[in-house]
Amino acid sequence: MALADPTRRAILSMLLEDDMAVTDVAEPFDMSLAAISKHLGVLAAAGLISQEKRGRVKWCKLEPDALREASVWMQGFGQFEPVNLDAFERFLAAEFETPAPPADP
Repeated sequence: MALADPTRRAILSMLLEDDMAVTDVAEPFDMSLAAISKHLGVLAAAGLISQEKRGRVKWCKLEPDALREASVWMQGFGQFEPVNLDAFERFLAAEFETPAPPADP
């Protein structure tokens, strides 16, 4: 689900160019540094990026092998129709949603 969010996809696009400091990643977005850090945490947990502290600055680096694996996996869905990641995220959320207990009669 890391790739389902448009902010995270935009971050990955930015990191295609070069490694970036977290503050530089956050600059174009209209959200707090804490919110960007959460997005970066999701990407790191998925193995799509790595983070490294250099001095007092935290840097983000794209992990191309993991991104390649995700791309190959998503291409499997392409044989049916183009993958709509937002719709796919809604599908996964519905599939893993915990059903509410039945109401007492």
